[in-house]
Amino acid sequence: MFTLEKVNEMMLDLESDRIERTISFREDKLGPAACAFSNDFPNHKESGYILLGVNDDGKVNGMAIGDEELQKIGNIKSNGNILPQPSIVVSSVYNIDGGDVVVVEIKKSSYPPVRYDGRCWIRIGPRKSKATLEEERILTERRSSYAKTYDLVPALGSTLEDIVVDYFKTNYLQIAIDKDTLRENGRTIEEQLASLRFFDTKEKCPTNAGILLFGINPEFFLPGSYIQYVKFYGEEMTSDVEYEKKFSGALITELNSLDDFIKNNIIKDRPVRRDSFQEVMLRNYSYWALRELIMNAIMHRSYESNSPIYIYEFSNRIEIINSGGLFGEVNAQNFPNASDYRNVVLAEAMKILGYVNRFNYGVQRAKDELIKNGNGEPEFDLTLITKFKVLIHMNKEW
Repeated sequence: MFTLEKVNEMMLDLESDRIERTISFREDKLGPAACAFSNDFPNHKESGYILLGVNDDGKVNGMAIGDEELQKIGNIKSNGNILPQPSIVVSSVYNIDGGDVVVVEIKKSSYPPVRYDGRCWIRIGPRKSKATLEEERILTERRSSYAKTYDLVPALGSTLEDIVVDYFKTNYLQIAIDKDTLRENGRTIEEQLASLRFFDTKEKCPTNAGILLFGINPEFFLPGSYIQYVKFYGEEMTSDVEYEKKFSGALITELNSLDDFIKNNIIKDRPVRRDSFQEVMLRNYSYWALRELIMNAIMHRSYESNSPIYIYEFSNRIEIINSGGLFGEVNAQNFPNASDYRNVVLAEAMKILGYVNRFNYGVQRAKDELIKNGNGEPEFDLTLITKFKVLIHMNKEW
């Protein structure tokens, strides 16, 4: 919590390179500032602060800050334009000298380099600018000393030959990095991969995320890294199996295959007549919701486990089971309104590839879509500790 005294002190501290003052709520202003503080290039190992409603000279502007402006600040964190997702704390609105002031705290990231809209921003003193190649290298090397999520851990024993470089260069790099940066010369393929957390420069090998996204054979290094789909004739697992399919290989191709499979093999429509004798289409499951919950399982599962993700389709329901229970700050009391990421690099990649629309949003929308489609609310089993399970009922009219 910020005290009024502390806010006044920050307003007047014009020398600090950890404070930016602005009256603009535009994303193209706040985004680069938040990105730069997240990168913490000077290595202060402390948060940076944006003072909204304060002029460059430290005086209150006199503006009014309402819910609409506060929502714009929240969107900076959740819309996925800053990757990895920043840690942001927004203060209450302070009324000082007849104007409103809000303090936005941006905590340093453990997973630099952080980018806004594909660009890496840093701050040194009063200067905020796009990082040079050498400055990005420093951030990449610094990351190895920070805490790691499992997808950031180097896949020891692997080499560059264990990934399909063309997948990275053709299908990912072009949409992850802005065009100006791509035009710069002097970056080896290892440096390009490392800047996006797919290669460990210290161990000189791909990270687990690199193997998962672009690996020739991800299962060799991560035995449980596949999705097993099984369709049963009846309502129990003792029922005869009607069809099964395994999704393995590089996620950058398998995600698209899985999306097509959901759309063309699981989702079914049929016409029904209503009381008005008008014909409407009835759908067994909401495509958007089912896709979201399956992608959620891929993004949040524990890849340290040898157990795959299971998708079981019964005659009356679908069950999705993945290893790894609720993670970090998320618990049974605040789920699904809180978010934390077991696999920060994978979450970033799925956002860039378009399989995640925005953070901390999908599960709630999936619930709404299922209710709208006639499936009722999905049932989340949060008691399994080492696993996460969601049950989706078939449309009641189907």
